[in-house]
Amino acid sequence: MNSNTLHLLRRNFMKKSLLASSFLTVPGAFAEQLTLTPRQTPGPFYPNKLPLDTDNDLLVLNDSLTPAVGQVTHLSGRVLGTKGNPLRNAVVEIWQVDGNGIYMHPRGGDRSKLDNHFQGYGRFLTGSTGEYYFRTIKPEPYPGRAPHIHVAVKTKGQKKFTTQCYVKGDPRNAKDFIFKSLRDPKVKASVEVEFEKIAGSKIGEVAGRFDIVLGYTPEG
Repeated sequence: MNSNTLHLLRRNFMKKSLLASSFLTVPGAFAEQLTLTPRQTPGPFYPNKLPLDTDNDLLVLNDSLTPAVGQVTHLSGRVLGTKGNPLRNAVVEIWQVDGNGIYMHPRGGDRSKLDNHFQGYGRFLTGSTGEYYFRTIKPEPYPGRAPHIHVAVKTKGQKKFTTQCYVKGDPRNAKDFIFKSLRDPKVKASVEVEFEKIAGSKIGEVAGRFDIVLGYTPEG
């Protein structure tokens, strides 16, 4: 996929995402219905050394012409405050295993199976709408864990917030010890992402939305 095509797809996807989530910024009753995103462990495999390429496209590493192996996935969402207000200038990070279930962290699995074309980590700075966007692969399982993507948010004056999102409807969620630690059904639902097929995609791309509602309003 060339850069112009990726830009157009990203722009159209972001427009639809903004329309779908615009109700979250309505004050009053809607804001009161928001479920705070639960804080979850970053796990032991946050990159001990960041890759040279840390942009929001995890499928193409630096100037490589070979894409990562996996189902192309567009993950987007908004970072919101307690009242549903969008948070700008928030740094959103994601990290996950590659298509073989291996993290980029040196202790994150068999290095001989590592997909060297998968970035494994990315970050994005939100604008005035609080929106973020990543192009990655649909999360894969690895021994002991259901498929998930680690997500972190850093805002001014606050410690980094970390959580995880899961594939909605995946039967492995019910057995995942971290997912099971969430007792409230609404909280569980808030970290499950429905990855839907993108109409017209010839390569079977999917898209998912994960809005992150923080339990505080940052400074500034």
